[in-house]
Amino acid sequence: MDLSGQILIAMPGMADPRFERSVVLICAHSDEGAMGLIVNKPLEELSFSGLLEHLNIPVAPMGREISVHFGGPVERGRGFVLHSTDWERGGAEGTMAVPGGLEMTATINVLEALAAGGGPGKALLALGYSGWGPGQLEAEIGRNDWLTCDAAEGLLFAADDATKWSAALRGMGIDPLTLSAAAGRA
Repeated sequence: MDLSGQILIAMPGMADPRFERSVVLICAHSDEGAMGLIVNKPLEELSFSGLLEHLNIPVAPMGREISVHFGGPVERGRGFVLHSTDWERGGAEGTMAVPGGLEMTATINVLEALAAGGGPGKALLALGYSGWGPGQLEAEIGRNDWLTCDAAEGLLFAADDATKWSAALRGMGIDPLTLSAAAGRA
């Protein structure tokens, strides 16, 4: 099973509070484990402009403001920009293709491009990531901790993070009000 480019939707009975009502884009998945970014948990205490200031990256008058999210509990001091594929990087390294027509960049040059008013057309910044060891994600799916479905770009980059979880479920034809915390637990 390769879930790269798919999203995980946390079931109401999720035991780990860090993932409660989470929508996670799986960026890479193999026999060695999985890596993903939570796309619906904004960091209220940190703005993109505040992060740029902290990193001493100048912001041009036409610089862009993008949302900053809690990407997961692993390496919380490391940033990952999930973005559309329309950014001409000029050969810059540090960008990984994500199935479904997306890319993820973990280098400072994407932050500099956004601060200058350029960069990819659609982007969100995640601090930290979600990681699973070999077989761990498959076991969690087997326990019904997660639902999986195709990633809709409109959902990933939607401005209203508060509705992404319910919108993802509705996109699967599931009414979030019909789920209970005991759903799928044996």
